[in-house]
This record gives sequence, C-alpha cells and structure tokens, in this order.
Amino acid sequence: MLSKNFKKILVTGGGGFIGSSYIYNLLSKFKDIQVLNIDKQTYAASQSTLDMFLNFKNYIFLQSDICDASIISNTINEFKPDLIVHFAAESHVDNSIENPNTFIETNIQGTVNLLNSVSKCTDLRDDFLFHHISTDEIYGDLDFMEDPFTETSPIKPSSPYSASKASSDLMVEAWSRTFGINYLITNCSNNFGPRQHPEKLIPKTIFSLKNAERITLYGDGQNVRDWIFVEDHANILIKLQELGVRNQTFNIGGNNEISNYDLIHIIINTAKKMNIDILDDPIEYVADRLGHDRRYAINNKKLEQHLPHGYLSSFESSIESTISWYLENENWWKK
Repeated sequence: MLSKNFKKILVTGGGGFIGSSYIYNLLSKFKDIQVLNIDKQTYAASQSTLDMFLNFKNYIFLQSDICDASIISNTINEFKPDLIVHFAAESHVDNSIENPNTFIETNIQGTVNLLNSVSKCTDLRDDFLFHHISTDEIYGDLDFMEDPFTETSPIKPSSPYSASKASSDLMVEAWSRTFGINYLITNCSNNFGPRQHPEKLIPKTIFSLKNAERITLYGDGQNVRDWIFVEDHANILIKLQELGVRNQTFNIGGNNEISNYDLIHIIINTAKKMNIDILDDPIEYVADRLGHDRRYAINNKKLEQHLPHGYLSSFESSIESTISWYLENENWWKK
C-alpha cells in the first residue's frame, strides 16, 4: 500500500495531462492520504480536469507558480510532504523553439526552487522522496538500426524543451548528492489518452478528422515515437512509489514504436469504424520542424525487473477509447 510509505503527497502540475491522471488514480485507490496539487493553470490545463477532484475530501488545490520561490518554500514548510511528485513543466517542443526562455524558467529554475525548499526544510521525514517526472527526449534521437535507450544512454537533447528537462534531471541528482535528498527520476516516452491538450498530435488529429480538416504532418512522416497510454504511466509511477525505490532512474516505455505516418493512419482507420466521414486527401505535409528527432525507443528491461508482467494495456483498445473520449468531450477545453 502506498499509504504505508506516504501520507502527504505534494504534486506539481497536477492540472496537466499526465499529472491529473496520476492524481485521479491516487485518490481513487487510497483514501487515507492527503494530496496537495500546485498548478499554475496555464493554457495546457483545463478547469474541467481540475473539477474531477472536487468530490475528494482529501484533496487540496493551490493555484501557484513553481517559479515563485517564496510561495513554494512556505507551502513545503507548512504542508510537510512525505513525497513530492514533480510534473509541472512546459512541454510542447514547438513552443520551446519559439520561446525557449519560458522553458528555462519553468523547467530548470522551477525545479531548483522545489529542491532548494526541500533542502532547507528540516521537518521532512528522513525517507522523504522527490519523484521527478521527465522524458525520454533527453537522450536525443536514434537511427532506425540503433538499440533503444537505456538508463545509461548518453544525454544528447535536441530541442530547448529536451535540454531544459535534461538540465532539471541533473539538478535533481546534484541536489541529492550535495544535500542528501532521496530521489526517483522516471523518463517516459510519448503519452496519449483523455484530457490531453489539442495541440498534441493524437488529439489534434482526432479533432481535425471530426471537423473535416486536413491533418498536418511534419516532413516525410517517418519520425518514430514510442507511445504509452497515460493510465498505464500513472499506474507505473504509483507502483514504483509503493516499491520504495530510491536514488534511481527508470525509463518507462510502451513497447510500441510507431511512425507518425502510421499513427495517423491508425487513427483514420479507427475513426472510419466509428462512422466518421474522412476527407479524400486527409493529410497535408508541411516543412519539417527544426531539430526534429528521428526516432525514440525505450528499453524497459530495468522496469520489467520491478513490475509484474501485464502492466501495459493493449494499444488498439487504448487508442479506440481515447478517440471515443475526445468525440464525447469536445467541450472539455472550451472553458
């Protein structure tokens, strides 16, 4: 049981796509914990998502920015968490190319603010854990013949976003070494599922099909990503926390490499089965993104040594349920 290890859990970015899935799973499974969600409520967080938690009496929400060092310090000193799960981050690669400073401020300085506050708080338990949620993009990319990323792969970020996340990973490790903070870093592949912002590839594709608009595809469409259902990711995070692992890094993948071209056609074919009318020529190829990584792939061997077999859902059923969710919840982001 998670509650044997942690009673008070502070989550940053819990209004976002992955953070909200984690909180909902946490509150649904464990009744004797207290969750404090700190979220800035940027454009990538929907009020509809935050409203999901209103019926949980053991949930507290604080609208704040992790870049505000004073508020973060006061909150940690007052709440005294047993566990911090740090999701809060700017994450859209295109935006990082247009405005990298925002990514440096939030992803690096915001993480440092949290770590500084933890290192100065003398009331935290000795077995306190700082769980930093990161990305496989810190490793750069692979060609089609290279082995998947492992936890020992060299860090070679390609975009301002991935560079900022790589920097924050290193900050966590450095604060652990210097100040003795117990940490867990998880680097996950591409997530998909309900409540993701429509700027992301899968929901963007679904809404384009629904609205009879053409789907934009970068370059030749052969860029490969490993996809994991967000509910699987959230459950894996909770399981690692239950196991009590400390001062380690885990890569988390879906064992599901798909090119962007093939992914879009999977969504198109699934939508056809749902009787959605598809344009005769639904894809529009556009100039490739700057620094566009060619392929991501995750080696899950270390993770599989800690988790039982069957911790990943069927991609086919998950993508179908995801498409259905967006079709049934078109107004989720209109507020």
